Amino acid sequence: PDPRHTGALPPPAAMAEKLRDLSQPIDVPVLDATVAAFYGTGSKEERSAADLILRDLQNNPDMWLQVVHILQNSQNLNTKFFALQVLESVIKYRWNALPVEQRDGIKNYISDVIVQLSSNEVSFRQERLYVNKLNIILVQVLKHEWPARWTSFIPDLVAAAKSSETICENCMAILKLLSEEIFDFSRGEMTQQKIKELKSSLNSEFRLIHELCLYVLSATQSSELIRATLATLHAFLSWIPVGFIFESPLLETLLKFFPMAAYRNLTLQCLTE
Repeated sequence: PDPRHTGALPPPAAMAEKLRDLSQPIDVPVLDATVAAFYGTGSKEERSAADLILRDLQNNPDMWLQVVHILQNSQNLNTKFFALQVLESVIKYRWNALPVEQRDGIKNYISDVIVQLSSNEVSFRQERLYVNKLNIILVQVLKHEWPARWTSFIPDLVAAAKSSETICENCMAILKLLSEEIFDFSRGEMTQQKIKELKSSLNSEFRLIHELCLYVLSATQSSELIRATLATLHAFLSWIPVGFIFESPLLETLLKFFPMAAYRNLTLQCLTE
């Protein structure tokens, strides 16, 4: 027998077989070990064997049904990222073919995990990379669901933002991503009609976002939250109606932050936009 396999894990062939059977919940420790082998410092053979298994899983049309199980049971960031990659591909290319209850299930699960992790300062800072990836997944969902099938998204987000400073900081990150996706990165991924619809929704909901930004900048002492809000404003300033800028205290608020070294660069970017 191979001396390397005296530990808890079965040999690679058995691991592969175990993982490829998606008729039952995937064995998360075995998946963790496979992902670790792919990213690890083992032999070239071990890495390419792991690569082969992971590719097979990614290409399996049922693999996405295992994603929630993996996210709930793995402590390994690379494994979670692998699961989210599988989910992102389904959202991008197969979303509209999924039954409504499956779409709602994904939407609610991702939203809940984001709120749960960002409502606590410690978990939010520790899990930041994971939360950032979940934010990206949420924005991919929004590109399909909003505004028609998720009309309350912006009001819900703004309400959630007022419940805690770390949730608010993450809401700013989501809004920034949404603006960038629609205005900067969407070419080739969405039809012109869809981009137009999203732009018009963002425009009509902008008053709420604008009020939230002003509220945060006048009320918070958190430097992370101020920076996140200024970065979000910067993403929006290139396309928002000019009236907002001159009819509101936005300009004065930005000028208030300009003398502070910690915020000067972001403030300057906003002012020059």
